[in-house]
Amino acid sequence: MTILIKGGTVVSSTGRTVADVLVDGESVVAVLAPGSTLLGHDLAASVETVIDATGKYVIPGGIDAHTHMQLPFGGTEASDTFETGTIAAAWGGTTSIIDFAVQKAGERVEDGLAAWHDKARGNCAVDYGFHQIIGGVDEQSLKAMETLVDEGITSYKMFMAYPGVFYATDDQILRAMQKARELGLMTMMHAENGPVIDVLAEQLYNAGKTTPYFHGIARAWQMEEEATHRAIMLAHLTDAPLYVVHVSAKQAVEQLAAARDRGQNVFGETCPQYLYLSLEEQLGATGDPTWGDFEGAKWVCSTPLRSRAEGHQDAMWQGLRTNDLQMVSTDHCPFCMKDQKELGRGDFRAIPNGIGSIEHRMDLLYQGVVTGQISLERWVELTSTTPARMFGLYGKKGVIAPGADADIVVYDPAGHTSIGVGKTHHMAMDHSAWEGYEIDGHVDVVISRGSVLVSDGAFHGRAGHGQYLKRGLTQYLV
Repeated sequence: MTILIKGGTVVSSTGRTVADVLVDGESVVAVLAPGSTLLGHDLAASVETVIDATGKYVIPGGIDAHTHMQLPFGGTEASDTFETGTIAAAWGGTTSIIDFAVQKAGERVEDGLAAWHDKARGNCAVDYGFHQIIGGVDEQSLKAMETLVDEGITSYKMFMAYPGVFYATDDQILRAMQKARELGLMTMMHAENGPVIDVLAEQLYNAGKTTPYFHGIARAWQMEEEATHRAIMLAHLTDAPLYVVHVSAKQAVEQLAAARDRGQNVFGETCPQYLYLSLEEQLGATGDPTWGDFEGAKWVCSTPLRSRAEGHQDAMWQGLRTNDLQMVSTDHCPFCMKDQKELGRGDFRAIPNGIGSIEHRMDLLYQGVVTGQISLERWVELTSTTPARMFGLYGKKGVIAPGADADIVVYDPAGHTSIGVGKTHHMAMDHSAWEGYEIDGHVDVVISRGSVLVSDGAFHGRAGHGQYLKRGLTQYLV
């Protein structure tokens, strides 16, 4: 199919210009000045589809580099399948995801990866790749890391949290980072001091403090700062690049900034929930008559929502402006309240951890453009261009240029989006973590590899359209 997107403002990470974009098949073939006759005097008449983008932004499709579809967790499984989750992603202007294949202690890395391929293959509406979780570090898993690059997996994740599930000791992290440095892999880290958090959580529970609010108290910011510093020191020792996921504490950002100022290849990601939501307003919520003081379970995730009074949300926005934080992903790991989150009623420790945001990331970050938190170009950089560079996809993804995949979003700054169940909600959840949020903009058209997935308020894509992304090494190191 040939598509001409006419008259829009093409936005990149470095600027914006009014231009026409020509798509042939799955690729962008030309970006032309309006009215250019370089490819003929009436280009619109020679293509199959013309999209009028006058007054709208034309941006590269979003890349959500941190999702957890169908992840087993806390005695249940994330409620979005690869099909439902990627359809929701498409509705929100995200055209690629990177999910996590899982290996736990005692399991083979190869088996975990094969299982995630089986879950995703033929079911995705947008393109998808994988990071590899290494939940058990031993000689076998270290050897298996050597095969990841050939599989197109150039990043792996470890956990300083969740003892008994994914937790890695410092010596295990050291050995994995040494192997990663040898192979060129990006180390991703969940940086919280899990053993201390477990003690604090037990003490709170024994004191009768069992509601979701205390999830945020147990996972104190000091334990995020400490673990972030420790991960940075281990990365410095091994000369391994480090990417810290879902940063929520301002003190953790300070640790990242200090390391980056020393020239270390250390990077940080935050998520929409840490920009907008808080300990007081969400984890402490009691307004839903169905759930009472358990309502806060809707927003239980780790790292947790932080206190607004302490200024963490403002610090996340500032980190995005100063590039002390490089990306915004979702950590999309949704659970329904009924039969899932309610497993932890009476004990916050048993609440499945996760928030669903994949449908709303692009909109929520655009609202930051509206309110002056970030520039239009930075919006594109945070949500598309840097994810592509960070995880070895740039050139095909993250940019509108000849030869790139035709992953394109037409975004209307004069449009409006109301978020909530029954309004804008295609994720497989019985509630919205973003109920009532209003966005001064709208995703009008979504194109993935030359196929129109969303237009005129309807979904035109299909499960199985998405292809597996074999990624190269990171393109973001200093």
